[in-house]
Amino acid sequence: MKKAPHCLYENSFFAFLDEPEMAILGLISDNVNGETRSTQTEAWKSEIFIMKDVLLHLKDNEGRIIFEYDIPRLGKRIDVVLLYKGIIFCIEFKVGESSILESDIDQVLDYALDLKNFHRFSHDAVIVPILVATNYTSSSSEVQVSAYDDRIVNPLVTGEKELINLIDMVLEKYPNEKPLNPKWIISPYTPTPTIIEAARALYEDHTVEDIIRHEADDVYTDRTIGYILKVIQKSKEEQRKSICFVTGVPGAGKTLVGLDVAIKQTYQGQKEPVEDESAVYLSGNGPLVAVLTEALAQDNYKKSREKDEPKKLSDSRREVRKSIQMIHRYRDTMLAKLRIPILNGKLEIDPEKAVKLEKSGYAEVDHVAIFDEAQRSWTHKRLADYLKRGGTYGNKLKVADFPMSEAAFLIWSLDQREDWATIVCLVGGGQEINTGEAGISEWIKALNERFPKWDVYISPQLTEKEYAEGKLDELLKDRINVTYSECLHLAVSLRSFRAEKLSQFVHSLLSFDGNAKELYSEIKDRYPIYLTRDMAKAREWLHSKVRGTERTGVLVTKEAARFKPLAIHILPSGDENAIHWFLEDKTDTRSSNYLEDAATEIQVQGLELDYTCLLWDADMRYENGEWRFYTFNGNTKWIEQIGNSEAKQEKVKYMLNAYRVLLTRARLGMVICVPYGNSKKNNNGFWEDSTRLPEYYDGTYQYLKSLGIEEL
Repeated sequence: MKKAPHCLYENSFFAFLDEPEMAILGLISDNVNGETRSTQTEAWKSEIFIMKDVLLHLKDNEGRIIFEYDIPRLGKRIDVVLLYKGIIFCIEFKVGESSILESDIDQVLDYALDLKNFHRFSHDAVIVPILVATNYTSSSSEVQVSAYDDRIVNPLVTGEKELINLIDMVLEKYPNEKPLNPKWIISPYTPTPTIIEAARALYEDHTVEDIIRHEADDVYTDRTIGYILKVIQKSKEEQRKSICFVTGVPGAGKTLVGLDVAIKQTYQGQKEPVEDESAVYLSGNGPLVAVLTEALAQDNYKKSREKDEPKKLSDSRREVRKSIQMIHRYRDTMLAKLRIPILNGKLEIDPEKAVKLEKSGYAEVDHVAIFDEAQRSWTHKRLADYLKRGGTYGNKLKVADFPMSEAAFLIWSLDQREDWATIVCLVGGGQEINTGEAGISEWIKALNERFPKWDVYISPQLTEKEYAEGKLDELLKDRINVTYSECLHLAVSLRSFRAEKLSQFVHSLLSFDGNAKELYSEIKDRYPIYLTRDMAKAREWLHSKVRGTERTGVLVTKEAARFKPLAIHILPSGDENAIHWFLEDKTDTRSSNYLEDAATEIQVQGLELDYTCLLWDADMRYENGEWRFYTFNGNTKWIEQIGNSEAKQEKVKYMLNAYRVLLTRARLGMVICVPYGNSKKNNNGFWEDSTRLPEYYDGTYQYLKSLGIEEL
């Protein structure tokens, strides 16, 4: 029998019943890549035996049975799928188990959600997740078959003896369903993985094809990846240095592109890294690197134990860090090679501190460096101040001694290679959120002033104001070796797969361009956005929306100050806290799902949740048709940020961008909570809490309401 696509076994009900059990087991085992553990083989035997009884009872040749159906986004397989009378049954077996665990229920519900959201021929069908703990004692008479609004049935749990009765109950509940598409098993599958899921799948399989497969008119990640790899290949063949600037709307998959390019270049379809072809993914986003590294390390550790090749978690972490690194550590490694003091503003390598290799020279061994969130690279002053204080290696320098911004130094570092190099800069528009972040114009200035021979490949979107202050054409007008390509722009959000126009809506909301109301009406049915003044209602809505292992969380800006009266605390800084917030399950109080600790734009940039609550504080207020910006003095009052100084303008830009980041973190929907404030006065006629006056919030609330955003 020919192997069925996307699964280990597929057949009609009657053909399955006619086939000997050992023959079916042999087919399943033969279709597995790699060795199969004996416990898995025994589980398959039990599942085949149970399903024989079920299908003998159903007696219908129109149905199809599938074993081990691939769920690419989750990197897992559904034990058994039945396609029967227009209904999709997802069955997860726990052979030999007599108890039901909530995590197992979440697992089978995740399968159903994945099919509903991303599997084209399952969008409109009834999907029934069933957990079968074979030794579980249950009675079907106690079961109620109910469904969510999207026609996913609430997960059903049973033992093997009641499975037939449970299926009969579902068939009785849904007797007149339309037939499923006969090509269901090869349905187009358009997953939009979270960055953590995508990284796990990429790191394990060294391929992006299965985890993200979109139609050509939807997303262009594959086009962008292909273009960058061609630039890398050309640079290698012609022994040149090149730099690519990739732009994209929030959530468009820039980080995914960077990870995929790094893995494709390093492994090139092989199981082990290809010698002298390495690429490294670098980010200045500490929480992002920490969360990705820990997620991959834990996954790598668990899989090693499943394969009976256990390794230490510390070894898994060390292995992952070869491919994903903090940009500052990469930078500091190069700084440690410099001759000190720096004379005449010229950087030189100290041969006593570094070994010169034949191809890489004094540079790091990687030919390709992918810099995520390149717009956040440090200004010359911030980097020089850091070095003045001693930096990582204690090489204290005067501010005037160090001649470069971080962008210029990173290009200089790759320029030390004796052969060729490619830099890939992933650029988010309007994403600078911290003092001392130089923006993308600093990269262009560095190329013009110091590296005229480098080939520049650039997204035309960099000419927009939100990327390089609208000055890109002027900065590049005299440069010859520049190539513009639309392939370097990611125009569609993957994060919000239900609302491709979410980023447009957020931009319009923040910029007052007049389109926000219309855009909201276009996206609200597929991507719910609600408004409330009550955090209790916001929490209730979030809890009602998440299913399975979906994640929710509360977000605030780092300038927010009066959140404690709403029983919200700020997630403490530190990578370990971000790891727990993003990775722990809903039983852990440190998890985002507990809705107790709110994360800021610093902690969530580059990452995402399924549903969010943005708590809008008094730091950014709508007043008289414009945004006004305030910082809290730490004790008694808000101070408005006014004035035209460069520092004030920079501060205001960061505060606006913070809300841009937070408004684009949710994949499935969000609620915006603008508090009432405190209107009470004490016995002496003074405000009970003058830091939360209603007037600080009312304007913002009325503006958002005027856009048509529905209230809870």
